[in-house]
Amino acid sequence: MNITLYNTMTSKKEEFKPINESKVGMYVCGVTVYDYTHIGHGRSSVAFDVIRRFFEYKGYDVTFVKNFTDVDDKIINRANENHELWRDLSERFIKEHDTDMDSLYIKRPTYTPMATKYIEKMINYCERLIEKGNAYSVDGDVYFRVNSFKEYGKLSGRNLEDMMAGARVDVNNKKENPLDFALWKAAKPEEPSWTSPWGQGRPGWHIECSVMSEAILGSHIDIHGGGQDLIFPHHENEIAQSEAISCSTFANYWIHNGFVNINKEKMSKSLNNFFTIRDILKICHPEALRLLFLMTHYRQPLEYSEDKLKEASSALHRIYIFLDEVSHLTGSKKGKNMEQEICDMKGHFIKEFEEAMNDDFNTPKAVAAIFEIVRMGNTIIAGKPDTDSAEYLKEVSSYIFDIVSKVLGIINHSADEWYKSNLKIPVSEVETLIAKRAEARKNKDFALADSVRAELAEKGVEIIDTLDGTRFRTLV
Repeated sequence: MNITLYNTMTSKKEEFKPINESKVGMYVCGVTVYDYTHIGHGRSSVAFDVIRRFFEYKGYDVTFVKNFTDVDDKIINRANENHELWRDLSERFIKEHDTDMDSLYIKRPTYTPMATKYIEKMINYCERLIEKGNAYSVDGDVYFRVNSFKEYGKLSGRNLEDMMAGARVDVNNKKENPLDFALWKAAKPEEPSWTSPWGQGRPGWHIECSVMSEAILGSHIDIHGGGQDLIFPHHENEIAQSEAISCSTFANYWIHNGFVNINKEKMSKSLNNFFTIRDILKICHPEALRLLFLMTHYRQPLEYSEDKLKEASSALHRIYIFLDEVSHLTGSKKGKNMEQEICDMKGHFIKEFEEAMNDDFNTPKAVAAIFEIVRMGNTIIAGKPDTDSAEYLKEVSSYIFDIVSKVLGIINHSADEWYKSNLKIPVSEVETLIAKRAEARKNKDFALADSVRAELAEKGVEIIDTLDGTRFRTLV
């Protein structure tokens, strides 16, 4: 089955057909680096990371480009507030961004271009648009002439005449049309600027992505993506300037992820209802936040709450408990041959997982397929499999969860690693208490043994006694 994806341009699902066989060129708009990344950024990044990963799983060679806007009004203003150089601020937050993305197991993009490294190409881009009659310069500014692009509004579904009728009177009398947007901005006092044919200035936001995309992927790409808030005006303006230059389609498919809502309102700094990624990771494991994102389809709004985060954490623990049970399963010579059931489990997962992901990257259904496997696997364990079946279950479980890790970016650890990473106390303290309990049991001091078990439980640790000894798990 081939991949189908929802194309914002056509407002329908379409079968993915690459420009070049077995290759995917994908550009996603990145962040403006003036602050720490929040969970809205995290949600978008995880969505496109999974899309990229699934294409790779299907055998595509993916060139994934995600930019940094490293010069912007917000950056300049924040740097002035901090009494630091704007370039120092942007460099610092690029590093902080990468730290946050790494913490969420997000693969580094193939290319991470910075706007300031492409200034000369942006100037050339403006010159080309002016030569074609799609742009004009006035008093050091360069504007795109919206009326020159007849299909303006085709991505957002907006009609140019309606936009004109509803446009407020623009205070910038230099524009021919209030809808014309800046490609190049004349320098203001004490702001960063570069030399151009129109004087000192810096690029507008929209032109940055068109130029970086063209420079790395070419003028015609497979996929362009970003948050829903970028559809208009950013992506609409990108299309206008890119297609005005190339006289051909800019991107074949447009993918946009939904917002993160807090109490049914879009998360935003203006409402003071936003959470940074690193704040959330103080109260949960990174895989739990990633799973929370995956449990809602990328195009739908995601309702964030601590209760939902706890649900994701509990769900992860269910998976790791299963993996823990499998890793310690030995079976017995007198056990039941359950190899057919295990084979059926493997086939069921591959079918359900791939069908879900082929259908517009439906991660909630893919996650549901994982929990169905956990249910089936637990039933097999309860059936007391023989030794060969136990080994086969380990092999199949490893195969399945390797796919889960590679595509969804969760279940990246063994059960033992998972429990140790979730401990609230040092491993050495757990081991000391387990040894103390073992000694108490040996001495038939069951009251002490019970008190040690209770002490561990208070510290968030569950102990499991087996014929091979005692092991522990963390409690949710």
